[in-house]
Amino acid sequence: MWALRLYQLMAFLAGPFLFFSLRRRAASGRENAARLGERRGIAAIPRPDGQLVWLHAASVGETNSILPLVEDIFAANPKLNILLTTGTVTSAERVFQAQSQTTPRLLHQFMPLDRRAWVERFLAHWRPDLAGWVESEIWPNMVLACAAQNLPLTMINGRLSDRSYRRWQRIPKVAQKLLSCFHLLIAQDQTTADRLSALGAKNPVVCGNLKLDAPALTANAEQVTAMQAAFGARPVWLAASTHAGEEIAVLETHKLLLPSFPNLLTLIAPRHAVRGGDIYAELAPHLPEPLAISQRSQNQALGEQTQVYLVDTMGELGLLYSSLDLVFIGGTLVAHGGQNPIEAAALNCALLHGPNVQNFAEIFADLQAHKAAIKVSDAAELAAQIHTLMDDPNTANKLANQAAIYVDSQRGARQKVYDLLHNQWSQTAPKGGA
Repeated sequence: MWALRLYQLMAFLAGPFLFFSLRRRAASGRENAARLGERRGIAAIPRPDGQLVWLHAASVGETNSILPLVEDIFAANPKLNILLTTGTVTSAERVFQAQSQTTPRLLHQFMPLDRRAWVERFLAHWRPDLAGWVESEIWPNMVLACAAQNLPLTMINGRLSDRSYRRWQRIPKVAQKLLSCFHLLIAQDQTTADRLSALGAKNPVVCGNLKLDAPALTANAEQVTAMQAAFGARPVWLAASTHAGEEIAVLETHKLLLPSFPNLLTLIAPRHAVRGGDIYAELAPHLPEPLAISQRSQNQALGEQTQVYLVDTMGELGLLYSSLDLVFIGGTLVAHGGQNPIEAAALNCALLHGPNVQNFAEIFADLQAHKAAIKVSDAAELAAQIHTLMDDPNTANKLANQAAIYVDSQRGARQKVYDLLHNQWSQTAPKGGA
């Protein structure tokens, strides 16, 4: 399999470049500078004695979906240790929050980059008894290293987007080889199960989407009250989880709405908070005065003159969704493929989105079928739909209620996934600590 050998060679040769890249990312805030060793497989903490399950969640969405399952596992296995690896700074912060609320047996490390020496160093230290990777994380060197050590590997809440599926179709033998290393493949929907089967996977199981079965995001009631007080009686809407190129379209939407709603307040919560400074610099010249845009990360007040409030902070979507009721889901007006709309839907928000929803195609299709979301093609259409919803709160309420009803109808995936994992993991003897 030339493609796999080429990948392994490139990963080997890229060692110095990857090290330099990590340092650059740390300088820009996209890596934790104090923990860069973990990205090279160098553990920052010792392995505890006893059985250790390793779970991996790439970013915040996957982390939020797996943490309730982590609680279920701990409740049924009081002596178990769980190592939860993630790949982003924001997801690590989310795990840190969970650690403060659960047990010291929940450990966190950053996932090592997929270079053979680094993944082998990681596995040699942690010696996991079992492993579960969330969604579509398939790193070849790590998968093969797990297989070489006979480590039972499970794909949890598996998902293959259109783009990922097309990419794997170009190298079918590699896909079949890597998928054969998984002992259990749990797909979140039938489309993913069919795609995994077409790529050579044996007997993938459909349990539903963990992201649809996660508890709603929480928010401090006093903070919600304070946020709503800052809004006052102004019409307000949120562009959530936006990506590069999307914020300028949001500003265009804002300007189109101003003649009808002169005191309009537009909130922007970028998918990556580290982009806040760049977004501020991009939008500020297009607003009438400096005070027209306020940046939350810089503690700038949300005042009467504020037209655009840039919420470039981490972990506050629950606060935002609880404080307002009209949300545009980002990543859908650009070619990213969309962000998960479920968190907003679960908190009774009326949803709008653009045409690019490939990452969550089935969820958005279901929302459309349930009349629980509105699709727009550009900033002008987004402005027109927001105008309609602001003029007719009853229609907005019906849209939000339908979204919440849809989320409630999808419950049950978490229990099904737990049962499958419990059946598999109960057959595995612990390796123990050093």
